[in-house]
Amino acid sequence: MEELLVPGLGQVRVFLLHDDNKPRKLKYNLGHTRLLTFGGAWSNHIRAVAEAGARHGIETIGVIRGEEHLPLNPTLARAAACGMTLTYLDRDSYRRKDTEEVLARLRARWGGDVTILPEGGSNAAAVRGCAELPGEIGGDYDVICCPVGTGGTLAGISAGLPEGRRALGFAVLKGAGFLEGEVARLQRETYGRTWANWAINLDYHFGGYARTTPALDAFAAEHGVERIYVAKMLYGVLDLARRGAFAPGTRVVAVVTGQPSTPVEA
Repeated sequence: MEELLVPGLGQVRVFLLHDDNKPRKLKYNLGHTRLLTFGGAWSNHIRAVAEAGARHGIETIGVIRGEEHLPLNPTLARAAACGMTLTYLDRDSYRRKDTEEVLARLRARWGGDVTILPEGGSNAAAVRGCAELPGEIGGDYDVICCPVGTGGTLAGISAGLPEGRRALGFAVLKGAGFLEGEVARLQRETYGRTWANWAINLDYHFGGYARTTPALDAFAAEHGVERIYVAKMLYGVLDLARRGAFAPGTRVVAVVTGQPSTPVEA
């Protein structure tokens, strides 16, 4: 971990932990021969599944939101180069991708033996992988913060926390109150119980998923972090610290995932 030395934090100390949550989410999801999953045209999850499939000899299928655009952007080109079969789903059907109607259609096309991973990879296996993160932190801390898109990372971190520590997630979606139910559902699905050591802040979405502002762009560039997820979380952590939301002496670990060059998705 590295301490982030910025003015105005008072006695609160913020540490950056660089940790890609995609391999953690996939660690216990790779015991299959064929994987189908979902994502947008710039999805880091799509790329990660494709790379894992190439590495482990797993057939992968990426269901991409919207229409095909050629030439492929770098993310989808990388996925295709790793052997992933790319297919596309209109936006209306994509919004209903978790319904039995759409899933049955996909199974009919790709075979009943295909294993379907949800968008973002958040399922019980992913939660178990993310739960290993707190145990790997060497230094002392009080709070772990992470971005929240689908809830799997926060659900796992919360479940893996030692007694007395807490987790704070920062939603990157607008109107994301439903994520609280998702995190609880994932914990119940994985462990048969929930934890009370976590919360989600809904105030730093900057307009919604893949939305950004000049101020956020400048902040991301200044700190060398990815804009869609990490910059929103880190901006929120520092803003809350400056406003006194953390008790004096609190040690905050901010989990930095993703790469700084991640483009904005329409």
